[in-house]
Amino acid sequence: MNGALIRSLTPSVLAILVRRGADFAAAEDAVQDALVEAVRVWPVEQPRDPKGWLVTVAWRKFLDATRSDAARRRREDLVDEEPAPGPAPAADDTLQLYFLCAHPSLTPSSAVALTLRAVGGLTTRQIAQAYLVPEATMAQRISRAKRTVSGVRFDRHGDVATVLRVLYLVFNEGYSGDVDLAAEAIRLTRQLAAAIDHPEVRGLLALMLLHHARRAARTAPDGSLVPLAEQDRARWDSESIAEGVVILQAALARDRLGEFQAQAAIAALHADAPAAEETDWVQIVEWYDELARLTDSPVVRLNRAVAVGEADGPRAGLAALAELNDSLPRHTAVAAYLHERAGDLATAARLYAEAAKKAPNLAERDHLTRQAARLNASRLKWLEGDT
Repeated sequence: MNGALIRSLTPSVLAILVRRGADFAAAEDAVQDALVEAVRVWPVEQPRDPKGWLVTVAWRKFLDATRSDAARRRREDLVDEEPAPGPAPAADDTLQLYFLCAHPSLTPSSAVALTLRAVGGLTTRQIAQAYLVPEATMAQRISRAKRTVSGVRFDRHGDVATVLRVLYLVFNEGYSGDVDLAAEAIRLTRQLAAAIDHPEVRGLLALMLLHHARRAARTAPDGSLVPLAEQDRARWDSESIAEGVVILQAALARDRLGEFQAQAAIAALHADAPAAEETDWVQIVEWYDELARLTDSPVVRLNRAVAVGEADGPRAGLAALAELNDSLPRHTAVAAYLHERAGDLATAARLYAEAAKKAPNLAERDHLTRQAARLNASRLKWLEGDT
């Protein structure tokens, strides 16, 4: 059985059930039951219309549960709505489901978490890592969100900003695992941009394209991370960069600046530089200033400190870093980089080693460990030569 096919169809099936009147929690349970049935049946005989099969089975599972539920009288009219056998609608309901999960009855954080779980297919652990909270805390948040939307008819769309946040988080999760969530996020954002005339939607699409264009150069053949400055720019996707820049320019021309447009502008400046040493860091700092004004995010200010270090020298970068809380994720790694740029290799090596212990994933931990080892080896060679 094709697991990728199952996963790609699940959000659409869930959206169809919700649109027909099933509450979110019951619809998700019914879809899961249908998937279990598919695992049993499809290896023997896969249906001609897999989506239609899942919709039919999931709807029947939902009706079975509804008939035995205390709310049967309130839902009897749904029984008459059982679809006739036949192909499922060709329309993609996944994007609609993003909007439904961003319902006004949910807080933005709960809407993002619920959508990542139900539509993005991320695990509770992955969502917790995105939010920098314990997994148990995120599990409780998702459970509360499901309870909140149970019985709510999704007759009002949620906030576009929340949907964009969801798409961006899904995109950022897309570089690991068996499913290319980055490509899926780009596909959905294209649909959203075609449906809504909003500069921030286009800003997000431009940002995704510009980041995705560098994907092939981000890792070495052995799987290790390749920093931006060391990437082979010939491996960047020039067509995606060109498309992203055109979309960004059209969005900026609307003169309604938002955070995704500002982030895309920074990405475009990196993409525009033929070599790392030709990067326009002064302009990047200016865009980080705009982004900090829009978001007041400490993570943005952390990235700005790196840019200041490149534009005005590492000491200026360290001064900007000193204004931030050292408990910020990757604060230690940034400090290590700036100390190395300033020539303080001993401090930089120590900080790289400390940062490795705090790294959120194995690839980053290995990269930081190698940086520490490289500096320690360089210092040892220098000391041996000095003696």
